[in-house]
Amino acid sequence: MIEVQSIGIAPAATVHLRLVQRVAPPAVAAVPAVLGAEELPWLGDRVHDASATAELARGLRRFQADLGLPAGPGASRPVFRKAAYVDLGRPVQLPGGWHVEIGWRAASLAPLFPVFGGQLTITGDSIVLEGEYAPPGGDIGVAVDRALLNIAARKTAVWLLRVIADALDDPATAD
Repeated sequence: MIEVQSIGIAPAATVHLRLVQRVAPPAVAAVPAVLGAEELPWLGDRVHDASATAELARGLRRFQADLGLPAGPGASRPVFRKAAYVDLGRPVQLPGGWHVEIGWRAASLAPLFPVFGGQLTITGDSIVLEGEYAPPGGDIGVAVDRALLNIAARKTAVWLLRVIADALDDPATAD
């Protein structure tokens, strides 16, 4: 179960997002293998080109992924997909869990889609995704996001968080 703990306006035309996904306790032990591997086929193909230069300098790995946006309620709902770059840091062990830097942006038509930057915190029974996303259009984009578009941004983040939780719950996906 995912709970939205907060979503609000943050400084500089960004929106704060915090989501929590409950996981089984063994998920913590799987973090180094599942999120720390060089290649993450469950997420997407690794990008090794110049487009990831700044991220590589910060120790992030870039993956070409298809982010999902579920349309409507229920398990059989269609999922719209958008090509994106997902930047993922190396897992850093904390007392009782792990911290992983994460970000994503559209791979095409980037000015029309939000950009997210934040972190994952994985503890004994949950994954917390927290960070800021910048809707397109600056302050006007934030106002439109507040009125309407935050649903799509939040559902996309929920979808990705579930993909990560599923990978942690089934470490065989790391192979």
